[in-house]
Amino acid sequence: MNGATLVSHITQSNENVQCIICSMYDDDEFIFSALKNGALGYLLKDSSGEEIIAALEGLKNGGSPMSPYIARRVTASFQQEKEKKISEILSNREYEVLQQLAQGLVYKEIGEKLFISHETVKQHIKHIYQKLHVQNKVQALNKLRNG
Repeated sequence: MNGATLVSHITQSNENVQCIICSMYDDDEFIFSALKNGALGYLLKDSSGEEIIAALEGLKNGGSPMSPYIARRVTASFQQEKEKKISEILSNREYEVLQQLAQGLVYKEIGEKLFISHETVKQHIKHIYQKLHVQNKVQALNKLRNG
């Protein structure tokens, strides 16, 4: 199991535990996986002892400490995502499902129209919400209309 998965297990079993990742991995996929799984901070392994202690103190005081390089990657990702169109963020099928949802169709009708099962439609909707960083249909449709 990798550190991002471990963080998920730790935080699910004890909500009072706060985790920081200290890793040599600096690729976006691992960084965001760790943060989405519950890590509250992310340091690179080349951080000094003083930086690690400061990060732990920052975490204790309600912060989300990150190495400057990681913080730059996180902010750059949000800026790039903002610039992307919805059709570029979602897969073609997810975009089709969202368009059908915008037309007022329910999951069963979307499935019939796109020749997929009701459960597949539900999975696409789940992925759409994750990719668009929304919690519900109204927010997803607002992003579609505004993006």
